[in-house]
Amino acid sequence: MNSYPVTAHACVQAFSSGQVSAQELAAAALERIAAHNPLLHAFVEITSNRALAEADVLDRKRQHGEALPMLAAVPYAVKNLFDVAGVTTLAGARVLSRNPVAARDAVLVERMHAAGGLLLGTLNMDALAYGFTTENTHYGVTRNPHDPLRSAGGSSGGTGAAVAAGLVPIGLGSDTNGSIRVPSSLCGVFGLKPTYGRLPRTGTFPFVASFDHLGPLAGNAEDLSLAYDAMQGHDPGDSACAQRPVAKVQNTLRNGIEGLRVARLSGYFDDNAGLEARWAATTAAAALGARDEVELVGTDKARAAAFVITASEGGALHLNNLRERPQEFEPLSVDRLTAGTLVPASWYQHAQRYRRLYLERVLALFEHYDLLIAPATPVTAPLLGQQNIDIGARQLPTRPNLGLLTQPISFVGMPVVVAPLWPEGGLPIGVQLIAAPWREDICLRAAWALQEQGLAYSRNIGYAS
Repeated sequence: MNSYPVTAHACVQAFSSGQVSAQELAAAALERIAAHNPLLHAFVEITSNRALAEADVLDRKRQHGEALPMLAAVPYAVKNLFDVAGVTTLAGARVLSRNPVAARDAVLVERMHAAGGLLLGTLNMDALAYGFTTENTHYGVTRNPHDPLRSAGGSSGGTGAAVAAGLVPIGLGSDTNGSIRVPSSLCGVFGLKPTYGRLPRTGTFPFVASFDHLGPLAGNAEDLSLAYDAMQGHDPGDSACAQRPVAKVQNTLRNGIEGLRVARLSGYFDDNAGLEARWAATTAAAALGARDEVELVGTDKARAAAFVITASEGGALHLNNLRERPQEFEPLSVDRLTAGTLVPASWYQHAQRYRRLYLERVLALFEHYDLLIAPATPVTAPLLGQQNIDIGARQLPTRPNLGLLTQPISFVGMPVVVAPLWPEGGLPIGVQLIAAPWREDICLRAAWALQEQGLAYSRNIGYAS
């Protein structure tokens, strides 16, 4: 084939109509990974045999006239904290490399498989999901496809880079404090962090159980919706997974935003945003008809409380290995994990109490508004190795502060879609489209509306041509 469909919808259409076989789609994706992954380092493990075997099954289904699933022949890949049968789940960490291979797939991988996806491999990340730059000392640095000297963000940096480069139309990531939204913003792709408890985490390596979310990244709002619909549903293996009816969103995208009450978050979200970030938020707000600016009081304290909970739960999870094998931890995060083991229980309790108070404030805003808009990252992609970012007259350490604007939102588990905007002549930067719990459909409708207006899109950089 002369060209590779770079969207999930295009793959499904080309395969279903007989224009191309699933084997050809898998082979084309593998060729592009082989050509461009040495520079980008998005993939850690490539599961070519599995992808080709899955493609063979789909080709036989089509040949026999059987019904085809919703993601038939769509290549995808997953952050390497998802269990993949026969592969060691590294979670970006050398300290886990001696673990046995996974006996079965994570539940969301099972669902993607059932929907017809072709699994191309596992993707690079910050070690143990503790970071925002995917500069992994043990498994390599992931580079931003729009400028290989810059960060792809993290901790789902490999996922963001793989989607942005057109190596796969869909990637799965995790988001604890912003790890889907930061790479989406810096790499210029769409990303969905669903409501906490919407998608099951069964079969994934945890970071902070009370914050961890899973979700897709994609090149457009339609593909994001398609992946989300394929993965929905309760699973008893995750005690936090809500027993709610499946709420398919694919057919609601084009309902538009007329009648939605929209506001832009100001205060903290302006004070901690650079010029491009403020431009993106105000541009999106105007396009979506926002009439108000609202301040969410106490957001600075919410972020501080989120840090306490993150450190405490993260440190406790790894306490035994920190005692017995500290030398095998990522040098960029081992000190923070160790410090987390020393957080007093009273601090953790105070942080959780504040979490409940802040949640009440957020929910009160949604009594007046259906959609809130904020920047996703304070700045565009920093250079690899850059120690500080500039926000106005302030310099802040890069690694913790790329999540400055995402962390308060995941603290209370709201659904968010990041849509990428493009300052003239510059690198992409995302906006957060935030809705009330369980209203992922509103976030996705807003992303689609920005896409329809030509403001939000993923730029073809030529890797997938």
